[in-house]
Amino acid sequence: MQKAIISFVASLIIGFGLGYLVFDVMLGESGSEPKTVQAENSQTAQPKEESTDTKEAAAKTVSVDDDNILNKRGCLGCHAVESLNLKGGAVGPDLSKAFINVEGKHGKPIEEFLKQPTSAVMSGVIGKNPLTDDERKQVLDVLKEASEK
Repeated sequence: MQKAIISFVASLIIGFGLGYLVFDVMLGESGSEPKTVQAENSQTAQPKEESTDTKEAAAKTVSVDDDNILNKRGCLGCHAVESLNLKGGAVGPDLSKAFINVEGKHGKPIEEFLKQPTSAVMSGVIGKNPLTDDERKQVLDVLKEASEK
């Protein structure tokens, strides 16, 4: 009897967890605009005069507005990119080093992973809503920048 109760409780927890993952995380934003994620501003006071290096760095920095490909495609609903100060969800791993680490973890270069992911969750996410070639290039540019910081 005790074994049956433990099996029931474990099945219940697994069932609710998978239901949440499939219906809320993966399908929850499919018919709506992705949530806009706000980055924390680490600088409270800006110098009156910026150097050329600072302006160039700011031009390269990924914005957190709707023009950001990771925000536009809903990636930040599950993932954060701490190296770019992009706050996002905690369900997926931080993408700061994804440009470098994906091949070792998933057995294929990141370019190929974004076309056909080998992880169960990402194959469901990208499989239902594949990236265009231009979007894939934008994601790669952002992830490359994140890995360089």
